[in-house]
Amino acid sequence: MAHTKALGSTKLGRESAAQRLGIKINHGQKVNLGQIIIRQRGTKYLPGKGVVRAGDDTLYAGKPGVVKFKATTKMKFDGNRRYAKMVSVE
Repeated sequence: MAHTKALGSTKLGRESAAQRLGIKINHGQKVNLGQIIIRQRGTKYLPGKGVVRAGDDTLYAGKPGVVKFKATTKMKFDGNRRYAKMVSVE
């Protein structure tokens, strides 16, 4: 008696497409209104002046200008602080 499975579907092959997350426009580059600056999951980068956050946490330009990144501290609800990167358009 052979101990080989019948040929059927494989359990592999469920790889999904990459989400293309990350920084799309860097510090000092010009940006137009509505142009995507960062695609992210969660708020690794916070929106500053001239930057709008979408429902999927994507940051895009609220006005035309030049992109600026800066490090800042943010107060959490429990009183602790965390370092965060803020993106603004000037």
